Amino acid sequence: MDTAPSTDLPDLSESRAALYAGDYERALALLEPLTATVRHADLYNLLGFANRNLKRYDAAARWYKEALFYDPVHRPAIEYQGELFIAIGDFKGAEKNLELLRLLCFPSGCEEHEKLRKALVAAGRNS
Repeated sequence: MDTAPSTDLPDLSESRAALYAGDYERALALLEPLTATVRHADLYNLLGFANRNLKRYDAAARWYKEALFYDPVHRPAIEYQGELFIAIGDFKGAEKNLELLRLLCFPSGCEEHEKLRKALVAAGRNS
């Protein structure tokens, strides 16, 4: 019998370093094997982030959907999914994510809301 996937998150510091350095292919090479043994929103969010930055929008959408399945209020995944929506021209989707972040971050706000708001403004939307 196979061992069930874990919800414990392994150390992702090497993967995060690759992402911050813009080495998305390396990050994917480190992250993708983990999907066989780990079920966690942070892992899926990072996979979405790397794929989105490589303009692999279908794969990014899949991973953000997985992240939000495991944690429907995962603010980084909501923000990054909103940025994906902007990249593919789905401004209504991005605005819905912005509204969700507004509600999740009420009353003091949060970094994810501000980043998505600025991304929408940069894309010519009045948010």
